[in-house]
Amino acid sequence: MAGILLAGCVERKPASVAFSAEEAAFVKKTGSGTITGHAFRTKPSGAVVNAAGQVVRLVPTTTFARERFANLYGQRKYVPHGAYPRDDAIDPAYAEYTRTTKAEANGRFSFDKVAPGSYFLTTQVIWGDEAAFTREGGSVYDLVTLTGRETEPVHVILSGN
Repeated sequence: MAGILLAGCVERKPASVAFSAEEAAFVKKTGSGTITGHAFRTKPSGAVVNAAGQVVRLVPTTTFARERFANLYGQRKYVPHGAYPRDDAIDPAYAEYTRTTKAEANGRFSFDKVAPGSYFLTTQVIWGDEAAFTREGGSVYDLVTLTGRETEPVHVILSGN
């Protein structure tokens, strides 16, 4: 059992760059873009679990955020729940320069009036007994870029694949 738990661990490196509010400021601008999406994970059995009620974050891809996502996710777009850091202390301003929404019961979400730029979209899809030692699922993300010339919403699938 310990080997299974350790296998999910990812080495977390301290940030080598400081968070820059100036670099992230575009996230607070009003734009004409819309991002829609569906957040879910597929169980090994093939059943789909939606990110019902989970907070979905729109994070500007600053130098700090790129390093943070690389440290958290490595080469993947999914981190198992048991491997996600619980004591992840970061600059409080980082959270101030993100936008959030909640996924609907079907895992669908939307961000309106998004300014042009490159963003990480991230949320958690977790299932199982909340009192259990471990739960299944984890954190997923994807990258999206808006140019400001979109005439239709940009659709993103957050599944970890």
